[in-house]
Amino acid sequence: MQTAKDDWPAPAGAPVLTRGEVHAWRAWLDLSPPALALLETSLSEDERGRADRFRFNLHRQRFVAAHGALRAILALYLGRPAADLRLGRGPGGKPLLLEPAASLDLRFNLAHSQDLAVCVVAQGAEVGVDVEAIRLVPGADEIAARFFSSREVALLRDLPADERDLAFFRAWTRKEAYLKALGEGLARSLAGFSVALQPDEPVRLLEVEGQPHEVERWSMAALHPAPGYVAALAVEAPLRRLVQWSW
Repeated sequence: MQTAKDDWPAPAGAPVLTRGEVHAWRAWLDLSPPALALLETSLSEDERGRADRFRFNLHRQRFVAAHGALRAILALYLGRPAADLRLGRGPGGKPLLLEPAASLDLRFNLAHSQDLAVCVVAQGAEVGVDVEAIRLVPGADEIAARFFSSREVALLRDLPADERDLAFFRAWTRKEAYLKALGEGLARSLAGFSVALQPDEPVRLLEVEGQPHEVERWSMAALHPAPGYVAALAVEAPLRRLVQWSW
């Protein structure tokens, strides 16, 4: 797999996406009031309603910024105003374009944590992403024992104590990226599949309970959008090239 450089540059023009590629976009969410107001004008009535349901204004602002950025990114590929895009949700709640450009067949996914969002875009292949700010998680071992597979729990326990927190987030983001790509939400048990989580191991899906050929359908990649954050993507295709952009 060919990867982009470690930095996340802004594209010089409209990005060109081909099959076998995944484009990952980084977007900061704490924006100025004028920038935030402009993004909000592109949101649908449903999106603005969801934003208004947040109790705290900071969370509302970050929701508007993340979803406005997603629309702006998709608009770059489609060559249409962001406000004109019609987004819906699949049976599992996964966002999708209701009227994708016939020649592009865009699939996408969005995740955000604190003040950072990551969006991934692919052509003709389901894709998912997750990002987490690295932080102390009280009871991380107990959370892993409850939600991770027995194989992952054993891998975590084999690591030195000072490496387990980061490995926990590596596992969590990779598992979430896979579930989000599937579009099944919490319908599938987190313990029913395993991902690689050790620092010297290739990023991949290791096994899926009862589906021995599932690992052959999926590619995974770790993302490093900013210091203090861990992210991962999953795509239902061989990943020939990963391109990283800043919005």
